[in-house]
Amino acid sequence: MEAAPGLERYQCHPPKPDRKTGRAAFAFFLTLGSQSAVTVPHSPWLNKSVLETRHMSPQGSLLSQSSEPALDPRRLAMRGVHRALSDLRRGTPVLIVQQETALLVGAAETLGAAGLADIAKAALAAPVLLLAPVRAAALLRRPVTQAEDQPVVALRLPPAALDPARLRGFADPTAESLLPTEAEQLAPPPLAGAALALAKLGRLLPALVAAPVAPGVAERLSLLTVPAEDILAYPISAAASLQRVAEARVPLEDAPEARIIAFRAADGGIEHLAILVGDPEASAAAGQAPLARAHSECFTGDLLGSLRCDCGPQLRGAIKRMAEDPAGGVLLYLAQEGRGIGLVNKLRAYTLQDRGLDTLDANRALGYGADERNFLVAATMLREVGITRVRLLTNNPDKLSGLAACGIDVVGREAHQFDPNGVNDAYLDTKARRFGHMLG
Repeated sequence: MEAAPGLERYQCHPPKPDRKTGRAAFAFFLTLGSQSAVTVPHSPWLNKSVLETRHMSPQGSLLSQSSEPALDPRRLAMRGVHRALSDLRRGTPVLIVQQETALLVGAAETLGAAGLADIAKAALAAPVLLLAPVRAAALLRRPVTQAEDQPVVALRLPPAALDPARLRGFADPTAESLLPTEAEQLAPPPLAGAALALAKLGRLLPALVAAPVAPGVAERLSLLTVPAEDILAYPISAAASLQRVAEARVPLEDAPEARIIAFRAADGGIEHLAILVGDPEASAAAGQAPLARAHSECFTGDLLGSLRCDCGPQLRGAIKRMAEDPAGGVLLYLAQEGRGIGLVNKLRAYTLQDRGLDTLDANRALGYGADERNFLVAATMLREVGITRVRLLTNNPDKLSGLAACGIDVVGREAHQFDPNGVNDAYLDTKARRFGHMLG
């Protein structure tokens, strides 16, 4: 395992695994290195203050706690990103801007004829297809090159390829499409990284049609405009803005004394849940370190009992152990399905796994990083319930490093391992061999 990076590099995201290769047929993917998320660049406002206050503007200045929410620049910025995500998901292009630069983008998997027509009308140059390098290499059937600080590949397509059905095939590796032989790799346009980051925030495949445009296009075509800096700041801004919005006592089968607290970010997005078992707040106030687990939601494993993973047993096992522990515990149920890629993309990853890829390479083939999660979400929730010292139920060293980097005092690790079931054996082997999970 690599040494855990410092907070400035880490941004409270897990370090991205770059373990040894999987199957030889996909070895050329891995020669490109780890395709991590488009992470937030170091910024002076990501510091201890962010971890301790939610009253902060995107530029880093502290806001008065009496400020009207409608005037809070951070809330306005998050609202703009959230609206842009909604437009991308329904096939409407959005305009990404930074100073005098403007890039009109549409998600390849959702763009229809109307969206493509908008891009064609506004474009100052021929549109390009923006892809993560691994996806571009798969489509071209050859390795691609890209700048270290720009994990994006831009491809110029022939006009006939700018068709909604063909674009969906280019975006989705389960469709087994090939790019036309005349596709040409170009230098990515400015703001391409922010464009891919926006698609990922919307849990869309990171593949976009993009074109530079002139000022005034957004008004003329009635399109939303979103600053690139707001997109890149969004993951941390949303995590740091989490607030408790509901709480109820919910007796559980293995934990009769349990409460659920719902948290919502300032943008009004999807909620995260804290399941408190026993009285961990009182234990923390008394100087004890209750058990804690950061558990990413898994619809297939937690709810349906899927045998492909060990998520269901880990969820129920954690609650049971917390109920038996004198200090109680808190299970953070995080809306980060599929290590942050979302349920739809996780199902696509399963299809790729059935074709021979392991769980890490499947995520990369989709254009995502091996792990797209943001541990500041978990750290903020723990702070909100008054728990900053924990014994962490995990086998994942990245969770230990991630929570520590976000200001949580992890005083110990509690192993949380379950036997393979005959279906998830290869999955667990990949977690140990390539993600460094402490199994065995």
